[in-house]
Amino acid sequence: MSIESPAAIPGAAGSTKVAAGTSAAPAKTVSTKDGARWLALATIAIAQLMVVLDASIVNIALPSAQKALHISDASRQWVVTAYTLGFGGLLLLGGRISDYAGRKKMFVIGLLGFAAASALGGIAPNAGLLLAARGLQGAFAAVLAPASLSLLTVTFTDARERAKAFGVYGAIAGGGAAIGLILGGVLTEYTSWRWCLLVNVPIALLAALAATRYVRESRAEGNTKYDIPGAVLVTGGLVSLVYGFTKAEQDGWSANSTILFIAVGLIALAAFVLVEIRSKHPLLPMRVVLERNRGGAFIAMFLVGVAMLSMFLFMTFYFQGILGYSALRSGFAFLPFSVGIIVSAGLASSALPRVGPRPLMILGLVMAAVGMFWLANVGVDTAWVTHVLPPEIVLSLGMGFVFVPLASLALVGVGGHDAGVASALVNTTQQVGGSLGTALLNTVAASATASYVASHAVSRVPSVELVKTASVHGFSVAFIWGGLSIVLALIAVLVLIRAGKDQVGTEAPVHIG
Repeated sequence: MSIESPAAIPGAAGSTKVAAGTSAAPAKTVSTKDGARWLALATIAIAQLMVVLDASIVNIALPSAQKALHISDASRQWVVTAYTLGFGGLLLLGGRISDYAGRKKMFVIGLLGFAAASALGGIAPNAGLLLAARGLQGAFAAVLAPASLSLLTVTFTDARERAKAFGVYGAIAGGGAAIGLILGGVLTEYTSWRWCLLVNVPIALLAALAATRYVRESRAEGNTKYDIPGAVLVTGGLVSLVYGFTKAEQDGWSANSTILFIAVGLIALAAFVLVEIRSKHPLLPMRVVLERNRGGAFIAMFLVGVAMLSMFLFMTFYFQGILGYSALRSGFAFLPFSVGIIVSAGLASSALPRVGPRPLMILGLVMAAVGMFWLANVGVDTAWVTHVLPPEIVLSLGMGFVFVPLASLALVGVGGHDAGVASALVNTTQQVGGSLGTALLNTVAASATASYVASHAVSRVPSVELVKTASVHGFSVAFIWGGLSIVLALIAVLVLIRAGKDQVGTEAPVHIG
């Protein structure tokens, strides 16, 4: 399961404020017959379901894929981060491309590309091809997702109908995560982990065929300049950082290769900021992130992403590798998290106009930190009901109280010129945080596991029991670091967020899951 899925739940409220990745320039809307509009919605919803399913399905299938392709513990996180890096790193550019080149055109291209990448991953004979396919999936998703939301915006111009359309879209985004957990378990257990990727092929082709008939073309007018240097720098910098974190587990933090890749990543990201400041057509206008409330929201979303995506990775391996759960049982073990998010997101949507974003975020982050630290108490023989379910519920309820106000804060004080970028940046920071966090915490967990084995082994070949105990120790250390990341998010909220209830809308803006 991916963090992107819960993040989409705030959109279930049916907001009509903004679609992520939309252009500042005015868009040409299209006239569509009544029946065709709802068929277009069904087509777009199928595409969104595929993107959401892909994240949660692959998490459940990862232990089987790792074993089949002989992927090391240090490198297994690339199956997750290759996708989120491509998605998060190219999302803003993808939104611009879909606006300028044509939303329907890029929607169809995104679907066909996603299908091809999924097929490539499904038949991959080795880890390298699988990781390349996952990166391609993320890149095509970065075009597909913003095109989907933009198409909804221009297809449904009546406020009441648009609310219904975004309600359906948000429900698919939120419920799709839970469906993916179960479907991933079924496919992995009764067929092969490969079908967790191959299942996207018929879904994408069906949606592309329907789109050619029922979806109408639209594109933004005005300036159509692309910030290619900015996109290259930010994506390349993130990839270099993640690879540096991976090298740290293999060669140590003081190794020249580790230092080189981390340094290159930091330099590329610094250069990205300089390019954006000087560019006439920046991918990310600095004014969007420098306002304190929005900046605080983006920092908090990044830090939450660091903790959450890695948590799902480690819990998947804990369920299947330590507790011996099947893939299907692991999917059901995650279901309370999806339910908790949905419940608390609904409560937060109702409370936001009355209490404002800050109290909800503080409450949610405190609960999330408590839940994450609580998970650090799991052991080799602990039961799911007593040691996993309670912190899972606390953590999920906390996240719902965080995501809704964070999404609203993305548009505090932003002008119409930057509304699309600001909304898309919510998901971008989340994906980027998840990518870096998964790589970093996977290294932390693997290093802690190796140190535990080295200090407790009584022979050159450690026993199975020792390896299991060491693995759980590594997971626990990672959970503690994840909890600390959430604490940092709480500090950012306390220091930076000042927006009151009169400064945010009654609904969270829809953004990409």
